[in-house]
Amino acid sequence: MASIQYREIEGRSGGYLALLGVLGALTLAGLGAAWMMEHEGHHITGMTNRIVWGTPHVFAVFLIVAASGVLNVASIASVFGRELYKPLARLSALLAVTLLAGGLAVLVLDLGRPERLTVAMTHYNFKSIFAWNIFLYTGFFAIVALYLWSMFERRMNGYTKRAGLLAFVWRLVLTTGTGSIFGFLVAREPYDSALLAPLFIIMSFSFGLAIFVLVLMAACRWTGRPLGDVVLKRLRNLLGVFVAAVLYFVAVQHLTNLYIARRHDVEIFFLWDGGVYTALFWIGQVLVGGIVPLVLLFGSASRRTFAAAAVGVIMGGLAQLYVLVIGGQAYPQLMFPEKEVASSFFDGVVASYTPSLPEVALGVGGVALALALTAMALKVLPFLPRSLADGELGATAA
Repeated sequence: MASIQYREIEGRSGGYLALLGVLGALTLAGLGAAWMMEHEGHHITGMTNRIVWGTPHVFAVFLIVAASGVLNVASIASVFGRELYKPLARLSALLAVTLLAGGLAVLVLDLGRPERLTVAMTHYNFKSIFAWNIFLYTGFFAIVALYLWSMFERRMNGYTKRAGLLAFVWRLVLTTGTGSIFGFLVAREPYDSALLAPLFIIMSFSFGLAIFVLVLMAACRWTGRPLGDVVLKRLRNLLGVFVAAVLYFVAVQHLTNLYIARRHDVEIFFLWDGGVYTALFWIGQVLVGGIVPLVLLFGSASRRTFAAAAVGVIMGGLAQLYVLVIGGQAYPQLMFPEKEVASSFFDGVVASYTPSLPEVALGVGGVALALALTAMALKVLPFLPRSLADGELGATAA
């Protein structure tokens, strides 16, 4: 493979400025929504004292999980020595930082009292998985920044593999921690599962690669940079494997629950009698986010179907997290096992929840923030190679 040449994007066109304008407007709308919820109170949202993690948390968890997975492209190059992915490593690491920044911004603003973030960063309860995640997220920023430095600075190129290995291990631990937030909540039957940690890891691979593909294709097309079929073919096959793996782990999770007698009611709720959550599971998560992308990825070689499959994976991922995060809270909490409970507090009743406009605006604002940071970084530093044409990468590169 020839020496890779990188170049910043010019960022002077009307299209680029329009893109930043739209992303900036969406980010400001998200900030406005957070301000409104902070000053008016959460009664303007769909959240209640039973549904305390709403739609913003769905977006936040999605972005955090995707941030870990999008770094997979760089890891394949640095850790596993696959030369074909080396020109994509810088963009992969950049997206890891920006997606995590967008996700944490939504998380901090949604939890309320963002000015007290310093308290959470200086006072720790090490019995809480939330406290551990503070270290995981801040450490991820530092390690990926070191990883990028080793790729940009020629004198540091010899340390790229070691930095990449550290980032690879750290992001696996980070995603395990994120999945364990739910897996350790033993009081919630839909959450209490050791399978959530590996499920979140493979979800991160799928969601992150789908976002990477769309950003890569858009960036190359809008800047007039060649993007060969060799790269896209490898990414297409990789995404197909990840999508199939997500479906496999989801199937294992539900089959495991069906094997356990006391979890039959939970499974009936999600798979059959859960209303919107059942519909989102079968139509959004399984069909749109799994089966349709697999058909598109392995049934056609066109770039449009590849992009459509990536969009389907992202939409299915949001549906999957909506079912997990919100559906897991909506399912009645089992306070006294093997006892029938009745009270005026809706015990045994599925909690109702309808997303509000401020919640959606805050979540979309976090996505817009991540993309805006990516667009600005591409203009400032050379993250994109000048060309990804087949002839320059080598037709037999792997």
